[in-house]
Amino acid sequence: QVQLVESGGGLVQPGGSLRLSCAASGSIFNINAMGWYRQAPGKQRELVAAVTSDGRTDYADSVKGRFTISGDNAKNTVYLRMNSLKPEDTAVYYCNVVQQGRFATYNYWGQGTQVTVSS
Repeated sequence: QVQLVESGGGLVQPGGSLRLSCAASGSIFNINAMGWYRQAPGKQRELVAAVTSDGRTDYADSVKGRFTISGDNAKNTVYLRMNSLKPEDTAVYYCNVVQQGRFATYNYWGQGTQVTVSS
């Protein structure tokens, strides 16, 4: 089992910045990828950014050039730096970890942190 604790959400004005953090604990091994998803009211959960175990990153087109995902292996923490925030970035942001088991792949989710972009 992997436990994820997110922090860093809040209310920010358009054009502002936030940094989300996700600390992982528990059985942290064979991690394929860590990432961030978001879900706005009435919409499906979508991938925002992810980083694989070999360092490859992937971003949603809507956040490319504005958001940066990074990790600190020593702290088992993944970050999402969000710049130039827009009202459409408003959502609950969820941390995700993909772990490779012996016979299956497991997804773990954090509890979510609210990001609201509004003037």
